Amino acid sequence: MKILVRSASLQAFTDEQWRMHQEDGIRIKRKRWVTIHVSDAQGQRLPGASVTVKQISKDFPFGSAIAQTIIGNLPYQKWFTERFNAAVFENELKWYVTERKPGQLNYTLADEMLSFVRANQILARGHNIFWEDPRYTPSWVVNLTSSELRAAVKSRIQSLMSRYSGDFVHWDVSNEMLHWDFYEERLGPNATLQFFVTAQEADPHATLFMNDFNVVETCGDVNSTVDSYVSRLIELKQGGARLEGIGLEGHFSKPNLPLMRAVIDKLATLDIPIWLTEIDISKTIDHKTQAVYLEEVLREGFSHPSVNGIMLWTALHPNGCYQMCLTDNNLNNLPAGDTVDKLLQEWGTGEEEGETDEHGNYSFEGFLGEYDVYVRHGSRSINTTLSVCPSDETRHFNVQL
Repeated sequence: MKILVRSASLQAFTDEQWRMHQEDGIRIKRKRWVTIHVSDAQGQRLPGASVTVKQISKDFPFGSAIAQTIIGNLPYQKWFTERFNAAVFENELKWYVTERKPGQLNYTLADEMLSFVRANQILARGHNIFWEDPRYTPSWVVNLTSSELRAAVKSRIQSLMSRYSGDFVHWDVSNEMLHWDFYEERLGPNATLQFFVTAQEADPHATLFMNDFNVVETCGDVNSTVDSYVSRLIELKQGGARLEGIGLEGHFSKPNLPLMRAVIDKLATLDIPIWLTEIDISKTIDHKTQAVYLEEVLREGFSHPSVNGIMLWTALHPNGCYQMCLTDNNLNNLPAGDTVDKLLQEWGTGEEEGETDEHGNYSFEGFLGEYDVYVRHGSRSINTTLSVCPSDETRHFNVQL
Protein backbone atom coordinates (compact mmCIF):
# COMPACT_ATOMS: atom_id res chain seq x y z
CA MET A 1 0.00 0.00 0.00
CA LYS A 2 1.26 3.47 -0.90
CA ILE A 3 0.29 6.67 0.86
CA LEU A 4 0.76 9.84 -1.17
CA VAL A 5 0.97 13.22 0.53
CA ARG A 6 0.67 16.34 -1.56
CA SER A 7 1.94 18.71 1.10
CA ALA A 8 2.82 18.47 4.76
CA SER A 9 3.78 20.79 7.56
CA LEU A 10 5.21 20.26 11.00
CA GLN A 11 4.27 22.34 14.00
CA ALA A 12 5.93 22.05 17.38
CA PHE A 13 3.86 21.14 20.41
CA THR A 14 3.68 23.77 23.09
CA ASP A 15 4.59 22.64 26.62
CA GLU A 16 0.90 22.84 27.50
CA GLN A 17 -0.10 20.64 24.56
CA TRP A 18 2.56 18.06 25.42
CA ARG A 19 1.35 17.97 29.01
CA MET A 20 -2.24 17.51 27.84
CA HIS A 21 -1.07 14.62 25.65
CA GLN A 22 0.59 13.03 28.68
CA GLU A 23 -2.51 13.48 30.83
CA ASP A 24 -4.66 11.87 28.14
CA GLY A 25 -2.27 8.91 28.09
CA ILE A 26 -2.46 8.54 31.87
CA ARG A 27 -6.24 8.74 31.90
CA ILE A 28 -6.63 6.14 29.14
CA LYS A 29 -3.98 3.65 30.31
CA ARG A 30 -3.72 4.08 34.09
CA LYS A 31 -7.29 4.86 35.18
CA ARG A 32 -10.76 3.38 34.87
CA TRP A 33 -14.32 4.38 35.65
CA VAL A 34 -16.00 2.35 38.38
CA THR A 35 -19.71 2.19 39.21
CA ILE A 36 -20.79 0.71 42.53
CA HIS A 37 -24.39 -0.58 42.58
CA VAL A 38 -25.90 -0.74 46.07
CA SER A 39 -29.00 -2.84 46.79
CA ASP A 40 -30.77 -4.55 49.66
CA ALA A 41 -31.18 -8.31 50.19
CA GLN A 42 -34.19 -8.35 47.85
CA GLY A 43 -32.24 -6.68 45.05
CA GLN A 44 -33.91 -3.29 45.42
CA ARG A 45 -31.52 -0.45 44.60
CA LEU A 46 -30.77 1.90 47.52
CA PRO A 47 -30.50 5.62 46.74
CA GLY A 48 -28.81 7.87 49.29
CA ALA A 49 -26.41 5.18 50.56
CA SER A 50 -23.11 6.55 51.86
CA VAL A 51 -20.10 5.20 49.93
CA THR A 52 -16.41 5.63 50.81
CA VAL A 53 -13.62 4.17 48.66
CA LYS A 54 -9.92 4.29 49.41
CA GLN A 55 -7.06 2.93 47.31
CA ILE A 56 -4.92 0.51 49.32
CA SER A 57 -2.49 -0.63 46.62
CA LYS A 58 -1.43 0.52 43.17
CA ASP A 59 -1.34 -1.63 40.06
CA PHE A 60 1.57 0.21 38.44
CA PRO A 61 5.01 -0.87 39.75
CA PHE A 62 6.99 2.19 40.82
CA GLY A 63 10.12 1.65 42.86
CA SER A 64 13.80 2.17 43.39
CA ALA A 65 17.10 0.41 43.72
CA ILE A 66 18.11 -0.60 47.23
CA ALA A 67 21.46 -1.70 48.60
CA GLN A 68 22.72 -3.52 51.66
CA THR A 69 22.44 -0.18 53.50
CA ILE A 70 18.73 -0.90 53.97
CA ILE A 71 19.43 -4.07 56.00
CA GLY A 72 18.52 -3.41 59.63
CA ASN A 73 17.98 0.30 58.93
CA LEU A 74 14.41 0.67 60.19
CA PRO A 75 14.00 4.40 59.39
CA TYR A 76 15.18 3.81 55.80
CA GLN A 77 12.90 0.78 55.49
CA LYS A 78 9.93 2.78 56.73
CA TRP A 79 10.70 5.63 54.33
CA PHE A 80 10.96 3.17 51.43
CA THR A 81 7.82 1.15 52.13
CA GLU A 82 5.71 4.27 52.55
CA ARG A 83 6.45 5.14 48.94
CA PHE A 84 7.39 2.21 46.74
CA ASN A 85 5.84 -1.10 45.72
CA ALA A 86 8.87 -2.36 43.77
CA ALA A 87 12.61 -2.74 44.32
CA VAL A 88 15.77 -3.86 42.56
CA PHE A 89 19.05 -4.77 44.24
CA GLU A 90 21.80 -2.42 43.14
CA ASN A 91 24.79 -4.81 43.19
CA GLU A 92 24.05 -7.60 45.65
CA LEU A 93 22.93 -10.20 43.07
CA LYS A 94 25.73 -9.52 40.60
CA TRP A 95 28.18 -12.32 39.95
CA TYR A 96 31.21 -10.42 41.25
CA VAL A 97 29.42 -10.12 44.62
CA THR A 98 27.89 -13.59 45.00
CA GLU A 99 30.93 -15.60 43.85
CA ARG A 100 34.13 -13.67 44.49
CA LYS A 101 36.11 -16.90 44.28
CA PRO A 102 35.22 -19.91 42.11
CA GLY A 103 32.76 -22.21 43.82
CA GLN A 104 32.47 -20.05 46.95
CA LEU A 105 28.88 -18.82 46.74
CA ASN A 106 27.69 -16.20 49.18
CA TYR A 107 24.09 -15.00 48.94
CA THR A 108 23.91 -13.58 52.48
CA LEU A 109 23.30 -9.95 51.49
CA ALA A 110 20.77 -10.83 48.80
CA ASP A 111 18.92 -13.15 51.19
CA GLU A 112 18.64 -10.44 53.84
CA MET A 113 17.41 -7.88 51.33
CA LEU A 114 14.94 -10.39 49.95
CA SER A 115 13.58 -10.94 53.45
CA PHE A 116 12.86 -7.22 53.66
CA VAL A 117 10.99 -7.05 50.35
CA ARG A 118 9.04 -10.23 51.11
CA ALA A 119 7.98 -8.97 54.53
CA ASN A 120 6.63 -5.79 52.95
CA GLN A 121 4.99 -7.39 49.89
CA ILE A 122 7.27 -5.50 47.52
CA LEU A 123 7.94 -7.03 44.11
CA ALA A 124 11.61 -7.26 43.14
CA ARG A 125 13.52 -7.37 39.87
CA GLY A 126 16.51 -9.71 39.53
CA HIS A 127 19.53 -7.67 38.42
CA ASN A 128 21.52 -9.23 36.87
CA ILE A 129 22.63 -12.69 35.72
CA PHE A 130 25.44 -11.49 33.44
CA TRP A 131 27.02 -8.11 32.84
CA GLU A 132 28.82 -7.87 29.53
CA ASP A 133 31.21 -5.17 30.77
CA PRO A 134 34.48 -7.03 31.56
CA ARG A 135 35.26 -4.52 34.32
CA TYR A 136 32.40 -6.02 36.34
CA THR A 137 33.06 -9.64 35.51
CA PRO A 138 34.57 -11.63 38.41
CA SER A 139 38.33 -11.48 38.08
CA TRP A 140 38.65 -15.27 38.24
CA VAL A 141 36.28 -15.60 35.27
CA VAL A 142 38.25 -13.37 32.92
CA ASN A 143 41.05 -15.85 32.21
CA LEU A 144 39.02 -19.06 32.00
CA THR A 145 39.30 -21.14 28.87
CA SER A 146 36.24 -21.34 26.63
CA SER A 147 35.18 -24.71 28.00
CA GLU A 148 35.74 -23.57 31.60
CA LEU A 149 33.80 -20.37 30.96
CA ARG A 150 30.94 -22.32 29.40
CA ALA A 151 30.68 -24.49 32.50
CA ALA A 152 30.97 -21.47 34.82
CA VAL A 153 28.16 -19.51 33.16
CA LYS A 154 25.86 -22.54 33.20
CA SER A 155 26.57 -23.04 36.90
CA ARG A 156 25.96 -19.33 37.55
CA ILE A 157 22.52 -19.42 35.94
CA GLN A 158 21.41 -22.63 37.59
CA SER A 159 22.59 -21.77 41.10
CA LEU A 160 21.10 -18.27 41.00
CA MET A 161 17.76 -19.15 39.50
CA SER A 162 17.18 -22.37 41.40
CA ARG A 163 17.88 -20.59 44.68
CA TYR A 164 15.52 -17.71 43.92
CA SER A 165 12.88 -19.45 41.83
CA GLY A 166 9.69 -17.40 42.05
CA ASP A 167 11.25 -14.63 44.17
CA PHE A 168 12.03 -12.11 41.43
CA VAL A 169 9.46 -10.98 38.89
CA HIS A 170 12.16 -10.34 36.28
CA TRP A 171 15.72 -11.33 35.52
CA ASP A 172 18.04 -9.10 33.52
CA VAL A 173 19.73 -11.94 31.67
CA SER A 174 22.21 -9.96 29.61
CA ASN A 175 23.07 -6.51 30.89
CA GLU A 176 24.39 -3.81 28.52
CA MET A 177 25.21 -6.12 25.62
CA LEU A 178 24.80 -3.25 23.14
CA HIS A 179 27.95 -1.71 24.58
CA TRP A 180 30.13 -4.68 25.51
CA ASP A 181 30.47 -8.27 24.32
CA PHE A 182 32.75 -10.09 26.76
CA TYR A 183 30.78 -13.35 26.68
CA GLU A 184 30.01 -13.37 22.98
CA GLU A 185 33.65 -12.65 22.19
CA ARG A 186 34.72 -15.62 24.28
CA LEU A 187 31.85 -18.05 23.64
CA GLY A 188 30.68 -17.11 20.16
CA PRO A 189 27.86 -15.02 18.70
CA ASN A 190 25.12 -17.26 20.13
CA ALA A 191 26.28 -16.91 23.74
CA THR A 192 23.44 -14.59 24.79
CA LEU A 193 20.86 -16.82 23.14
CA GLN A 194 22.19 -19.74 25.16
CA PHE A 195 21.98 -17.66 28.35
CA PHE A 196 18.27 -17.15 27.71
CA VAL A 197 17.66 -20.79 26.84
CA THR A 198 19.49 -22.01 29.95
CA ALA A 199 17.72 -19.44 32.15
CA GLN A 200 14.26 -20.45 30.97
CA GLU A 201 15.14 -24.11 31.57
CA ALA A 202 16.38 -23.30 35.09
CA ASP A 203 13.22 -21.35 35.97
CA PRO A 204 10.40 -21.71 33.42
CA HIS A 205 8.29 -19.11 35.24
CA ALA A 206 10.87 -16.32 35.22
CA THR A 207 10.30 -13.24 33.05
CA LEU A 208 13.49 -12.66 31.10
CA PHE A 209 14.77 -9.18 30.16
CA MET A 210 17.51 -7.50 28.26
CA ASN A 211 18.64 -4.25 29.85
CA ASP A 212 20.72 -1.41 28.39
CA PHE A 213 21.58 2.28 28.56
CA ASN A 214 21.87 5.21 26.13
CA VAL A 215 18.73 4.11 24.33
CA VAL A 216 16.20 6.66 25.65
CA GLU A 217 18.90 9.03 26.84
CA THR A 218 20.44 11.58 24.49
CA CYS A 219 24.06 10.38 24.59
CA GLY A 220 25.67 9.05 21.44
CA ASP A 221 23.91 8.05 18.24
CA VAL A 222 20.52 7.22 19.70
CA ASN A 223 18.86 6.20 16.45
CA SER A 224 21.66 3.75 15.77
CA THR A 225 21.42 2.40 19.32
CA VAL A 226 17.67 1.81 19.28
CA ASP A 227 17.91 0.17 15.86
CA SER A 228 20.65 -2.10 17.21
CA TYR A 229 18.48 -2.93 20.21
CA VAL A 230 15.54 -3.81 17.98
CA SER A 231 17.76 -5.98 15.79
CA ARG A 232 19.19 -7.90 18.74
CA LEU A 233 15.80 -8.44 20.29
CA ILE A 234 14.39 -9.79 17.03
CA GLU A 235 17.44 -11.98 16.55
CA LEU A 236 17.09 -13.51 20.00
CA LYS A 237 13.38 -14.18 19.61
CA GLN A 238 13.90 -15.75 16.20
CA GLY A 239 16.62 -17.91 17.75
CA GLY A 240 14.13 -19.30 20.26
CA ALA A 241 14.75 -17.13 23.31
CA ARG A 242 11.70 -16.53 25.47
CA LEU A 243 12.45 -12.83 25.67
CA GLU A 244 9.67 -11.12 27.62
CA GLY A 245 10.99 -7.72 28.64
CA ILE A 246 12.90 -4.69 27.39
CA GLY A 247 14.80 -2.75 30.05
CA LEU A 248 15.66 0.90 29.40
CA GLU A 249 18.04 2.18 32.06
CA GLY A 250 17.57 5.92 31.65
CA HIS A 251 20.65 7.59 33.15
CA PHE A 252 19.82 11.08 31.91
CA SER A 253 21.59 14.38 31.63
CA LYS A 254 19.07 16.75 30.01
CA PRO A 255 16.13 14.65 28.74
CA ASN A 256 14.76 15.02 25.24
CA LEU A 257 11.12 14.01 25.64
CA PRO A 258 10.09 13.80 21.96
CA LEU A 259 13.10 11.57 21.32
CA MET A 260 12.30 9.50 24.41
CA ARG A 261 8.76 8.94 23.19
CA ALA A 262 9.91 8.12 19.65
CA VAL A 263 12.38 5.51 20.94
CA ILE A 264 9.76 3.85 23.17
CA ASP A 265 7.27 3.94 20.28
CA LYS A 266 9.76 2.11 18.06
CA LEU A 267 10.51 -0.53 20.68
CA ALA A 268 6.79 -0.92 21.36
CA THR A 269 6.27 -2.24 17.82
CA LEU A 270 7.94 -5.47 19.04
CA ASP A 271 5.01 -6.04 21.42
CA ILE A 272 7.34 -6.84 24.33
CA PRO A 273 6.75 -5.25 27.79
CA ILE A 274 8.97 -2.22 28.42
CA TRP A 275 10.26 -1.04 31.79
CA LEU A 276 12.30 2.03 32.70
CA THR A 277 14.75 0.25 34.97
CA GLU A 278 17.38 2.67 36.32
CA ILE A 279 16.10 6.24 36.19
CA ASP A 280 18.30 9.02 37.53
CA ILE A 281 19.65 12.44 36.55
CA SER A 282 23.37 13.22 36.34
CA LYS A 283 25.03 14.35 39.57
CA THR A 284 26.72 17.14 37.60
CA ILE A 285 23.36 18.94 37.59
CA ASP A 286 22.19 20.97 40.59
CA HIS A 287 19.48 19.51 42.83
CA LYS A 288 16.73 21.87 41.71
CA THR A 289 17.30 21.18 38.02
CA GLN A 290 17.63 17.45 38.73
CA ALA A 291 14.12 17.54 40.16
CA VAL A 292 12.74 19.36 37.11
CA TYR A 293 14.33 16.88 34.70
CA LEU A 294 13.24 13.92 36.82
CA GLU A 295 9.62 15.03 36.72
CA GLU A 296 9.78 15.37 32.94
CA VAL A 297 11.14 11.84 32.54
CA LEU A 298 8.71 10.26 35.00
CA ARG A 299 5.68 11.94 33.46
CA GLU A 300 6.74 10.83 30.01
CA GLY A 301 7.32 7.26 31.17
CA PHE A 302 4.11 6.97 33.19
CA SER A 303 2.00 8.38 30.37
CA HIS A 304 3.37 6.04 27.69
CA PRO A 305 0.99 3.09 27.16
CA SER A 306 3.83 0.62 26.55
CA VAL A 307 5.73 1.32 29.77
CA ASN A 308 4.77 -1.29 32.38
CA GLY A 309 6.91 -0.15 35.32
CA ILE A 310 9.43 2.44 36.49
CA MET A 311 12.45 1.93 38.74
CA LEU A 312 14.63 4.74 40.07
CA TRP A 313 18.37 4.18 40.55
CA THR A 314 18.58 5.92 43.91
CA ALA A 315 19.93 3.42 46.45
CA LEU A 316 21.14 5.39 49.45
CA HIS A 317 24.71 5.04 50.72
CA PRO A 318 26.61 6.95 53.43
CA ASN A 319 28.54 8.72 50.68
CA GLY A 320 25.43 9.43 48.57
CA CYS A 321 23.95 7.67 45.56
CA TYR A 322 25.19 6.58 42.16
CA GLN A 323 24.04 9.82 40.52
CA MET A 324 20.93 11.18 42.23
CA CYS A 325 19.60 10.87 45.77
CA LEU A 326 16.02 11.45 46.84
CA THR A 327 17.01 12.33 50.42
CA ASP A 328 20.00 13.26 52.51
CA ASN A 329 21.46 10.73 54.94
CA ASN A 330 18.90 11.76 57.57
CA LEU A 331 16.08 10.87 55.15
CA ASN A 332 15.08 14.49 54.65
CA ASN A 333 13.81 14.99 51.12
CA LEU A 334 15.96 16.65 48.51
CA PRO A 335 14.13 18.35 45.61
CA ALA A 336 14.09 15.07 43.66
CA GLY A 337 12.43 13.39 46.63
CA ASP A 338 9.78 16.09 46.75
CA THR A 339 9.11 15.48 43.07
CA VAL A 340 8.66 11.75 43.63
CA ASP A 341 6.32 12.32 46.58
CA LYS A 342 4.26 14.78 44.56
CA LEU A 343 3.88 12.38 41.64
CA LEU A 344 3.09 9.41 43.87
CA GLN A 345 0.26 11.38 45.41
CA GLU A 346 -0.95 12.59 42.02
CA TRP A 347 -0.85 9.07 40.55
CA GLY A 348 -3.01 7.54 43.24
CA THR A 349 -6.68 7.82 44.12
CA GLY A 350 -7.27 9.61 47.39
CA GLU A 351 -10.23 8.79 49.57
CA GLU A 352 -13.46 9.24 47.61
CA GLU A 353 -16.85 9.56 49.25
CA GLY A 354 -20.38 10.36 48.26
CA GLU A 355 -23.90 8.98 48.02
CA THR A 356 -25.65 6.70 45.58
CA ASP A 357 -27.98 8.40 43.12
CA GLU A 358 -31.67 7.69 42.62
CA HIS A 359 -30.76 4.42 40.91
CA GLY A 360 -28.53 3.26 43.78
CA ASN A 361 -25.32 3.94 41.85
CA TYR A 362 -22.11 5.68 42.86
CA SER A 363 -19.38 6.29 40.23
CA PHE A 364 -15.78 7.44 40.41
CA GLU A 365 -12.68 7.41 38.19
CA GLY A 366 -9.74 5.73 39.90
CA PHE A 367 -6.22 4.59 39.23
CA LEU A 368 -5.76 0.87 38.70
CA GLY A 369 -5.26 -1.09 41.91
CA GLU A 370 -7.02 -2.44 44.98
CA TYR A 371 -9.61 -0.49 46.97
CA ASP A 372 -11.33 -0.67 50.34
CA VAL A 373 -15.05 0.03 50.04
CA TYR A 374 -17.33 1.05 52.90
CA VAL A 375 -21.09 1.36 52.27
CA ARG A 376 -23.73 2.41 54.78
CA HIS A 377 -27.47 2.84 54.46
CA GLY A 378 -29.45 3.54 57.60
CA SER A 379 -28.37 1.02 60.25
CA ARG A 380 -26.85 -1.38 57.75
CA SER A 381 -23.23 -1.22 56.58
CA ILE A 382 -20.59 -3.37 54.91
CA ASN A 383 -16.82 -3.31 54.33
CA THR A 384 -15.49 -4.98 51.22
CA THR A 385 -12.74 -4.66 48.62
CA LEU A 386 -12.65 -4.31 44.86
CA SER A 387 -10.00 -4.56 42.15
CA VAL A 388 -9.73 -1.98 39.40
CA CYS A 389 -7.97 -3.73 36.51
CA PRO A 390 -7.05 -2.61 32.98
CA SER A 391 -10.03 -2.47 30.62
CA ASP A 392 -11.75 -0.13 28.21
CA GLU A 393 -15.08 -0.71 29.94
CA THR A 394 -16.51 0.72 33.17
CA ARG A 395 -15.93 -1.59 36.13
CA HIS A 396 -19.31 -2.53 37.68
CA PHE A 397 -19.33 -3.69 41.30
CA ASN A 398 -22.39 -4.87 43.21
CA VAL A 399 -22.77 -4.35 46.96
CA GLN A 400 -25.68 -5.87 48.84
CA LEU A 401 -26.70 -4.68 52.32
